[in-house]
Amino acid sequence: MAILEARGITKVYEEGHQATPVLKGVDLALEPGEIVALEGPSGSGKTTLLQILGCILSPSGGELRLEGRPIQGRASELAAVRRRSIGFVFQQFNLFPSLTARENVQYALNLKGVRGAEAKDQAGRLLESVDLGDRLDYLPQDLSGGQKQRVAIARAMAANPAVLLADEPTANLDSTVGAQVLDLFRDLAKRENRALLIVTHDPKVRAVADRGLKILDGVVHA
Repeated sequence: MAILEARGITKVYEEGHQATPVLKGVDLALEPGEIVALEGPSGSGKTTLLQILGCILSPSGGELRLEGRPIQGRASELAAVRRRSIGFVFQQFNLFPSLTARENVQYALNLKGVRGAEAKDQAGRLLESVDLGDRLDYLPQDLSGGQKQRVAIARAMAANPAVLLADEPTANLDSTVGAQVLDLFRDLAKRENRALLIVTHDPKVRAVADRGLKILDGVVHA
């Protein structure tokens, strides 16, 4: 059974009397342990789709299902689903500059309700799992781009998510470090049986993906 499934997803942005369709009946299913690469030009709808899959945006139509159950409700309910089951990794890392690597991960654990010594210990273990056990107390400014992305991955794992969504995670990394990050993603997906969707322009992602999809003008193609 698919962990995350989109059925006939549409998204229309309305401004005044003008309606702009962005997604036009998207069907997509992510299986446990599967890595899917999603490619498409700017304006194709890939970021909007990623935000809907991640329960940041609500679709205009269609149905989103997580582990077989429909996802619906108010923004606060969607946020609860997001915190519980979905991890995000972004192109720009989005780390808090005044917090150490461990504190950045602890913050994500705090949002989940894990606090104090337990959050500190869990954050340390998560960073060790991405080979940053010797960088726990470093600020982002003292980390390389690849190390920052590893902190971001550890933070995304704080919720123990069934689904990982990554938006251009190698765009700000050189080719060698980008390949290392992709190897880490593949290990996390396969070893821990998580579904992973990577929105990308990087051809190296295809090499680690189980399948590739393209989105053009709001429609997903195999």
